[in-house]
Amino acid sequence: MSAQIRDIVTHELAPTATAADPGGLAAVVYAGGHLDFFNYGFADAAAKRPVTPDTLFNLASLRKIFEATLVALGTERGELRLDDPVSKYLPELHGDYISRVTLRELVTHTSGLLLPTDHPPWPNATFSRDQFIAMLNAWTPQAGEEPGKQRIYTHAGYVLLQLALERRYGEPIGTLIESRILKPLGMTSTFIPERGEDGRALLRPEIMQRVVQGYSDQGMPIGPSGNQQSYYDFPGTGQMYSSARDFGTLLRACLDGAVIDPELRAALEMTERESFRIDAKFGQAMAWENVRLDGVAVVDKPGGLNSASAYIGLVPARKLGIALLANRGEYPHEIARYTILPALAKL
Repeated sequence: MSAQIRDIVTHELAPTATAADPGGLAAVVYAGGHLDFFNYGFADAAAKRPVTPDTLFNLASLRKIFEATLVALGTERGELRLDDPVSKYLPELHGDYISRVTLRELVTHTSGLLLPTDHPPWPNATFSRDQFIAMLNAWTPQAGEEPGKQRIYTHAGYVLLQLALERRYGEPIGTLIESRILKPLGMTSTFIPERGEDGRALLRPEIMQRVVQGYSDQGMPIGPSGNQQSYYDFPGTGQMYSSARDFGTLLRACLDGAVIDPELRAALEMTERESFRIDAKFGQAMAWENVRLDGVAVVDKPGGLNSASAYIGLVPARKLGIALLANRGEYPHEIARYTILPALAKL
């Protein structure tokens, strides 16, 4: 079956990451209890540095999976409740609307928050923590919107979730993710770097040598290697980095329960369960999305910036999954959801 898997994946991915396309692509497939890696193009085109399974990519919004897992794990351990208002942990939130928003609504994108930083045209500005809290306290929704009553994808909601988790546990978000998720899973190349004044991740030289250069979909370099983008000018708000090899470890953990700690196993499963039905085809879980295709139920999460694209998708019923990491904006990761996963599920 491994040969069939490689044929399907190569047939679909190779045309999307040719020598004429900017940057490169690292992919990993988990099926039949086995990991297969696929590498295309360059981590840095100017240096002719090829992509490998250990190349470090910006995860963009795939970071949200890990924050959702922290929430689920805290619930499993009785440390917090999904229906806790976020103001329980951040009492400086006292606005009429935000004081009614719960952790459940933040983690499932049903809070109704949609700040100016959440959608284009994005402002050319940064916001301090105090400015962020002030925006939340002043927030008023569109007519008819209420906490828990609609699904509106929101980056601001997850920045707020980060602050609530840091306040609950008294540790930075990167430390929480590392100690509670990454180390138990054995993900040794995944981290949220500190961000320097120039917007670049602060990393040791030997680690920086593994980090990609980001490109636009037109092939223009965007920022330096290790570029960290955020409208929020306080610690912990930059992007996460990881490798295809580490995402293979995550796929195995999600699909085969390869986690020693049963509470962490249960937390991973909790994040994948649908919490809010969007329409006949889509549902929202804790960060993950549920997609009903013809005969295939997919649990997945896309992410992207102008310089990076990422995707992870699972077919839990068949214990198969795929992750794609690209160092260019607008990589067509939908090919994994609509073509590759359904084809693999039929094997």
